[in-house]
Amino acid sequence: MTRTTEQAHTVRLTMTQALVRWLTMQSTVIDGQTVPLFAGVFGIFGHGNVTCLSEALEAVQDVLPTWRGQNEQSMALAAVGFAKAKRRRQLMVATSSIGPGALNMVTAAGTAHANRLPVLLLAGDSFTNRLPDPVMQQVEHFGDPTVTVSDAFKAVTRYWDRITHPSQIISSLPQAVAAMLDPADCGPAFLSLPQDTQELAFDYPIEFFEPRMWQVPRPRPDRTKLAEAVALLKTAKKPLIISGGGVRYSGAEEAVAAFAAKRGIPVVETIAGKGGLTHYHPVHAGPIGIIGSTSANALAGEADVIIAIGTRLMDFTTGSWTAFDKAARFIAINAARYDAIKHRSVAVVGDALESVQELDEGLGDWAAPASHFSHAKALFATWDALLDSHQAPTNSPVPTYAQVVNVVNAAAAENDTLIAAAGGIPGEVAKGWRVKAPNTFDLEFGFSCMGYEIAAGWGCAMAQEGPGAPGGTPIVMVGDGTYMMMNSDIYSTVLSGHKMIVIVCDNGGYAVISRLQQAKGVPGFNNLLKDCRITDRAQPLHVDFAAHAASMGAASRKCDSLADLAPALEWAKSNDRTTVITIVTDAYAWVPGDADWDVGVPEVSNRDGVADARAHQQEIRAKQRVGV
Repeated sequence: MTRTTEQAHTVRLTMTQALVRWLTMQSTVIDGQTVPLFAGVFGIFGHGNVTCLSEALEAVQDVLPTWRGQNEQSMALAAVGFAKAKRRRQLMVATSSIGPGALNMVTAAGTAHANRLPVLLLAGDSFTNRLPDPVMQQVEHFGDPTVTVSDAFKAVTRYWDRITHPSQIISSLPQAVAAMLDPADCGPAFLSLPQDTQELAFDYPIEFFEPRMWQVPRPRPDRTKLAEAVALLKTAKKPLIISGGGVRYSGAEEAVAAFAAKRGIPVVETIAGKGGLTHYHPVHAGPIGIIGSTSANALAGEADVIIAIGTRLMDFTTGSWTAFDKAARFIAINAARYDAIKHRSVAVVGDALESVQELDEGLGDWAAPASHFSHAKALFATWDALLDSHQAPTNSPVPTYAQVVNVVNAAAAENDTLIAAAGGIPGEVAKGWRVKAPNTFDLEFGFSCMGYEIAAGWGCAMAQEGPGAPGGTPIVMVGDGTYMMMNSDIYSTVLSGHKMIVIVCDNGGYAVISRLQQAKGVPGFNNLLKDCRITDRAQPLHVDFAAHAASMGAASRKCDSLADLAPALEWAKSNDRTTVITIVTDAYAWVPGDADWDVGVPEVSNRDGVADARAHQQEIRAKQRVGV
């Protein structure tokens, strides 16, 4: 039992007891309901967090549940997936030991940082007094003994602190939460917890543990910049809205759609923004960019004024800045100043919902020419028909990704959430997944983190249980390469009872990166399994993923053809636990894309294919806008 001594205005607790007690007193509001700000903890205990932090967490497990992961990276990715499903309104904590346990979370921190998603990371650390140095798992820096593996998180977190005295959490914890909930600075927060600091007791002010309600702020835009944006938009003949992830996190989807309909402006979506609108919403003109649609990319090339809302305009959105006319002007609505000023934009720094509503108020009766909107609808109809042609079943014994996506999409309930990340699947679902209900699509491509998918499915399944969630079942689509990299949270969901459906598309290796490799003149090498160094090519190259999943307690089934997939999905939906379905897919057939991408190609090479690719790459670079 934790022993505390309460006097007039203090309570005596260890640092970790105080930290955990403070976490339990934080709350937020989602859809009018008061809920804990921190919904739970993902933890793997070891050297550096098992004796003190676990002692504190065990005492509050009924109000702050702790879930045991199988890998520190995947459990932190589950926390990222949870935050995304909650649209940054509710958070999870992930904790690790020192050394390799902490470093395993760095990739997850990078994923959260790139995608502007909040997660609180707590890692054990070596002793501040250094008396036992070097301890097990300590990495020593001979010229700077203050450096530990915790410093690795500085590059991938929005807030970083090392707690060297128990009183420091009084100021650090509120700052960490404020950073995670700030729409302009949102991302992961990291606290390093040295072992000897964790054990120390301190007389904490009782006020520190008073219940606190947090809400995400909605900063309003500067009036002068808003007026400048209104003046610019009124000059537009072919305007375009790019709707990014910030629209979804602001809860501005309906406002943006209403604004677009009223003003006759087609809306295209970024990868993070996809799912803000349903596929057949009247203003929707498709996903934009390298893994986008012909309709959206055509509109981008024609646009004279682009309103970029809640997007950081990464290269997959902009076609490495080749997708737009060099004379086109940008209005950037973004809570983050850093994103808003990109590419000579009229920077409207503010919350998406507030900014769009105020922009609308300033436009009077202005609207874009009706012919422009009609043109956009025609382009989208052409794109939709192109999708149909690529997704239709054929007599080929090996189905394409597009065909598999179509069958899974058809079987998905309106409120089921599709989750994908790295490999060939992102391009196919970004183009071909027809969103049925808002905010049921999670494609992590800001960091393109292999291994996110199954872990995020676990976090998403948890998030479906509370307010503000669409409900339904997470449907995770992964390639065989990603499955091999990180699959252990299938077992986590079996243990915890959080169901998801996993579709494994087995195309014999890293097919999409092999596609890029060969497109740039390099022979297939070390990507597809058949192109790797193998001792015996007579042996089968494919893993029995269904048997592997079954060994972790999941229900599983292998589909021998596309015709088997729909019945397998119906069976999966009827099961009471995580279900894994595997199907062999084509490694060479893809839905076409028409946006350019700037990648490095050797300037000199003896390969004719490389020389040709280099020449083409120079042509791409000649089309780029200058981002000043």
